[in-house]
Amino acid sequence: MSLAVETRPVDRPLLAASFNYLKPMKDRAANYTYEPPAGVPRSNVVPDPHRVDIYDGRAIDASVDREGFALVEHHSAVRDFFNDEEVRSVYYPEAERLLKAQTGASRVFIFDHTTRRRSPDEILDSGRRGEGQPRGPVGRVHVDHTERSGPQRVRDLLGDEADGLLKHRFAVVNVWRPTKGPLEDAPLGVCDARSVAPQDLVETDLVYRDRKGETYSVTYSPRHRWYFYPHMRIDEVLLLKCYDSRKDVARFSPHSAFENPLAPANAPPRESIELRAFLFFEDQ
Repeated sequence: MSLAVETRPVDRPLLAASFNYLKPMKDRAANYTYEPPAGVPRSNVVPDPHRVDIYDGRAIDASVDREGFALVEHHSAVRDFFNDEEVRSVYYPEAERLLKAQTGASRVFIFDHTTRRRSPDEILDSGRRGEGQPRGPVGRVHVDHTERSGPQRVRDLLGDEADGLLKHRFAVVNVWRPTKGPLEDAPLGVCDARSVAPQDLVETDLVYRDRKGETYSVTYSPRHRWYFYPHMRIDEVLLLKCYDSRKDVARFSPHSAFENPLAPANAPPRESIELRAFLFFEDQ
């Protein structure tokens, strides 16, 4: 089934928008997922906004292992993506089959999911609100895992199996989709992993009550090549590479929500869901 969406030539930007990068800093960057102790800031990350050209993802044949992302048509039987039980019982198995078919992974382990609802007039920032409240879109450039935290998350969640699994190639891939469409408000921008240099990625603590994770914040570079997929439907998903142990493929694809200047004034606030999955390749 072809996608009935007008596209622009691949060498001409579709639009320009502002992205919140990380302002270079001397201290270790850190974000808390909860209200930290008195005197400790929720985040010491200072945004460094840059207006960048964004190209039409529909004009290229992107690959998870080349650019670090890919658009895939996928029809789900889920009726309510904000029902956690239904998501785990129906959507997780669907996504596992999809990821195996699209990547050739021998095993897929989906380890969590996040639903997001943007409040009307909400300013894009970290995407985190008070405890118990639904998350909003993340309006800062980041990658969910790092060179260190990717393997560590496998050890955290898979215990005794981890050492054997980590002897082979493994990746972390997100499955991102709008739950209302076509999506116009606060779409997801994705950066071609080939345009990102190692020095652009900055280890950033992600502090939970019971553990400390690590993500990459990203400093600005004019080399970065940004894309988005206009008018995403609820039967389309974006596969996004957040880690790969293999060195000769896309490994880390930065991403961020952004204010879409092409969105109509009455566009409904964004709703979306993302799954995070380990992909294991026993033959690599």
